[in-house]
Amino acid sequence: MKLLLINPRFPESFWSFKWAVDNIMPSEIRTINPPLGLATLAALTPPDWEIEIIDENIETIPLKPDADIIGICGMGVQFKRQTELLNFYRNQGHFVVAGGSYASLCPEYYETIADTVIAGEAEYIWKEFCKDFESGNHRALYQAKEEVSLEDSPTPRFDLLDIDKYQAVSLQYSRGCPYRCEFCDIIVMFGRKPRIKSVEQVGRELDELRKLNVTNVFFVDDNLIGNKPQAKKLMSYLRDYQKEHDYEFLFGTEASLNLAQDDELLQLFTEANFGWVFIGIESPDEESLKETLKFQNTRSDILSSIHHVYSYGIEVLAGFIIGFDNDTLKTFDLQYNFIQNSGIQASMIGLLTAVPKTPLYERLEKDGRLIKEASGTDNTKLGTNLIPKQMSYDDMVEGYRDLYYKLLDDERIAERINNKTKHLKNPIFKSTYGFQDQLNAFAKFMKSGILKGGPSRVYHFLRTLPLSNPKQIPLVIQDWTVGISMKDYVERHFIREFDQNNVLAETYSESIEKSFEPYMQKGTLEVSLSRVKNTAANLSISIKGILDQDFFENVAPHLENILKNTSSSVTLNIEHFQEAQRQHMNRLFNRLSRYGDRVYIAVHEKWRDKVNIDSSVFNLVLES
Repeated sequence: MKLLLINPRFPESFWSFKWAVDNIMPSEIRTINPPLGLATLAALTPPDWEIEIIDENIETIPLKPDADIIGICGMGVQFKRQTELLNFYRNQGHFVVAGGSYASLCPEYYETIADTVIAGEAEYIWKEFCKDFESGNHRALYQAKEEVSLEDSPTPRFDLLDIDKYQAVSLQYSRGCPYRCEFCDIIVMFGRKPRIKSVEQVGRELDELRKLNVTNVFFVDDNLIGNKPQAKKLMSYLRDYQKEHDYEFLFGTEASLNLAQDDELLQLFTEANFGWVFIGIESPDEESLKETLKFQNTRSDILSSIHHVYSYGIEVLAGFIIGFDNDTLKTFDLQYNFIQNSGIQASMIGLLTAVPKTPLYERLEKDGRLIKEASGTDNTKLGTNLIPKQMSYDDMVEGYRDLYYKLLDDERIAERINNKTKHLKNPIFKSTYGFQDQLNAFAKFMKSGILKGGPSRVYHFLRTLPLSNPKQIPLVIQDWTVGISMKDYVERHFIREFDQNNVLAETYSESIEKSFEPYMQKGTLEVSLSRVKNTAANLSISIKGILDQDFFENVAPHLENILKNTSSSVTLNIEHFQEAQRQHMNRLFNRLSRYGDRVYIAVHEKWRDKVNIDSSVFNLVLES
């Protein structure tokens, strides 16, 4: 059997750190983390099957794969692309399987677009599916009926991943969380009793990563300390493992705030070399925390807790939410003041989003406060799928936008760094790159990050340099990189004046129509601009006939201008192709690649074999 596993391309978000990946990290790195779920699934597959993993975030998808089964995973934010891929390959006659966290949460969404749906933890049901498929008796739905013992979870097939293209590699130690936050789907899927792997299993996974020269590891557990006694055993094991093998992994993970109340655990985190931890803070307002049942964050002063974690050398990343029923317009200032005082640079603020099957979704649906046509899968956009209680929807969205613009001002970025370094004096974090890569990254950071920001940014950067404590310099550089990367995202996606932006796009569109009028009169080219309120415009160019070299050379700067100077997207519809155009077309693609996240390319199915589009760079439209 030939099995192809695909991880669909993620839409860009704060988590993409696109600016940092494109401008600072070594050139081979394409994204942050690999698809751990697919590597685990591959390890569960019969050993005589041929398996290939394609991660569309780092490489293009095959348009005509040689496979008996195509399995496509997906989180909620990947649902749109996952659906496109399932439909595309199924229409070709391939047997397609849908899986991943969103298929586990909402298997009913996949009934008409997949031949088989794998819903729930895969350790038992995937093996059952493989056996049934070989015998020709597969079912349409395999749904986990029991919780998996993680001792039955195999070492992932890291060897099937292009490891060098990721900033860090993922591991998982536990599933489940003891808490009951109203908005969270983790307890819906994995339960409230954390289940764990043995430390020996973790050791075997680390052995494989050492063979691949991996040094940066992210424990993707939703709460690594959900079972504190077991977490302490893991930390002790990791500390001893590093000493035994004379190998230094830099670890990071997610944990609950009560980490700060356990000095023994914090010390073990330090000894095991955990450089950072992501904590779901959500809100500094105790009433909002009580409303969403996040009582674990009400047991001590949150700011003091963050400072205490810093005192152990551990960096804090954090999640925040705005839109609880208790929240008002004053909440934005409350969040701003807390984030500034805490010094948390990677402050991932989202609008409260009701995820299907969660207690929050059920309550709001009962109250008639869900916006059914809105997406409930991505809380990093200017919108959500619920109606707030104590402010208007528009005021909430506008306040959210303004909060990020305020936080990501260079002066505020510097202020957070200085507030952090007062407490994080001996950071565990250090670069995992080789010496030459570190030098190259620093040079690119100074040129593309600091100097490009002008005299004001240079000044604020200089006032954050800890000259009396050089150990903090890598942390400061990392924080500036995070801040600039998030600022870049906001400036491209959280536009203040769409109307003004789209008027400029219309000017560029008119210029293109005027410049290429002869082609349009011949019927070989069509140009149009679509505008929707509160959305960036889209310029559509359709190639309908033979276009010469002059066209491709002259259209490139026009398209670069609209992509560089507005937040508009560009769609290229390739309805006609001749071999003589290939070289010119490829040059055009190369010039547009830096803006690939806003370039959509649709190739008529007749020409798909001829026109090679890298779907990890551009948005490859798959409809016929």
